[in-house]
Amino acid sequence: MPEGLWVKCENCKEIIYRKELENNFKVCPKCKYHFRISAKERITLITDSGSFNELDPDLTSPDPLGFKDTIPYKDRLKENEKKSGIKEAAIYGDAKINGRDVVIAVLDFSFMGGSMGTVVGEKVTKATERAIQRRVPLIIVSSSGGARMQEGMFSLMQMAKTSQAIGRLKEEGLLYISVLADPTFGGVTASFAMLGDIIIAEPRSLIGFAGPRVIQETIKQQLPEGFQRAEFLLEHGMVDIVVDRKELKNTIAKIIDILMPLPKEHV
Repeated sequence: MPEGLWVKCENCKEIIYRKELENNFKVCPKCKYHFRISAKERITLITDSGSFNELDPDLTSPDPLGFKDTIPYKDRLKENEKKSGIKEAAIYGDAKINGRDVVIAVLDFSFMGGSMGTVVGEKVTKATERAIQRRVPLIIVSSSGGARMQEGMFSLMQMAKTSQAIGRLKEEGLLYISVLADPTFGGVTASFAMLGDIIIAEPRSLIGFAGPRVIQETIKQQLPEGFQRAEFLLEHGMVDIVVDRKELKNTIAKIIDILMPLPKEHV
């Protein structure tokens, strides 16, 4: 039997036929566990077929610190590019969702854990500025471990940079929908990911600033069951809605129609 025909669910441990999983938007048909998907898969899922036009695909990090851990940062970037098939942890561009023009940016966890360095910060900022220029809704899908340590303070500066850009978008009265996928942590959570007019989370996504183990060790207390999962955050008012992946596109389209309807002459 050829290899790779079957996949083991990370949640319920059931063995699933890979083709069945892919046809189900990479959601386990047994327990509804949402597998992580790439930025390109996410864009295909959310946007109208053939409508996405990627912008600035060749932006790469200048390695401002000349950083080296077990290997030089430049080599790590090349390694992750080869593994993920993209040049950085974010993709952005123009697209349509159910016929409506939008600007969309998506973080990809397969590239250095979706970490935010100077390029990710620049792409999120450019996506925001593009939405302002075109007067269209902004959609950002986050899946990230947080700030990228290999870029030190330059990475942390992206928190202020992206937050300021989102602030300008809101001053213009434009809509920003933030989608949180598993996991969303650190400097991404502490900046643009939690600034949406509407914040959507995928089921059981782990969302927070520090991880549960770090928090538990710091406060020396047992954390509640389901702590930092999307459903827990919904109960405590940190996200607005938890949406199954199959319903994500139509949900976003409905929110746009309600909160940023087209002028009557365009209807």
